[in-house]
Amino acid sequence: MFLQENSIKNFQVNNFNLFMKRYIITTISFLLCTCVFANAQDVNILLKEASNFEKQLKEPEALEKYKQVIAIDPNNMTALVKCTELNCSIGARQTDKNTKMNFYNEAQTCAQKALAADSNSADANYAMALVAGKMAETEQEKKQSVEYVRQIKIYADKALAINPNHAKANYVEGKWHFEMITLPVFKKAAVRTLYGGMQKGNIDSAIFYMEKCRTLDQYFVRNYLDLAKAYQYNNQPTNTLEVLNKLVKLPNRSADDAALKQEGQKLLDKMM
Repeated sequence: MFLQENSIKNFQVNNFNLFMKRYIITTISFLLCTCVFANAQDVNILLKEASNFEKQLKEPEALEKYKQVIAIDPNNMTALVKCTELNCSIGARQTDKNTKMNFYNEAQTCAQKALAADSNSADANYAMALVAGKMAETEQEKKQSVEYVRQIKIYADKALAINPNHAKANYVEGKWHFEMITLPVFKKAAVRTLYGGMQKGNIDSAIFYMEKCRTLDQYFVRNYLDLAKAYQYNNQPTNTLEVLNKLVKLPNRSADDAALKQEGQKLLDKMM
């Protein structure tokens, strides 16, 4: 009788322990799911707020929102690429060299994180190409400057290999070809010396990629301006005028667009 009672007690204790273990696991799982769901909601809200700030041309405010997304979700590709773009854009407008480089360095960090999160992402490779372009503009050391020029092509090529219809990657590729043609003589010599086998710039390729970008994104102001310059360089005044006339009528979608359109208007006035 005693053994039977003892067995019943042990059975009850074991059942209770099993129940408690399952209860604890279920509770923890529920809390984790709730936390993940809450974080996902926070990320979506922050992304929406950041997008709204961008539409209002409030880039610093948008940048802060995207940074908050990364704090919650470090591998969020949208936020990492947007932080890269905004740091490049804001940095380019800085007159103080150190401040400019701080923004560019932050952009480079974000692009590298994006690439580490997914090396086969067209967006991540585009971000790396974009940053390399900004670094090439500011780098004083000749060898490193040329290395950045090489990286622009490498990452833009990979972005387009992954997604041939990536609008901004097409722009970066076209811009690279145009700048390789219009580089100062000493920089062209440096490129040949350090990377003799690197592909040369081609005006037809510059126009091809920027025209493709225009097809994919009909409101990308910067692409219109550089496409007009490429047509002008190639002695195609009819195409130059057509692009410039469309450029000056585009809506402003970034904080740089007004200034870019003013530059386009000056080119247009000179041709009229």
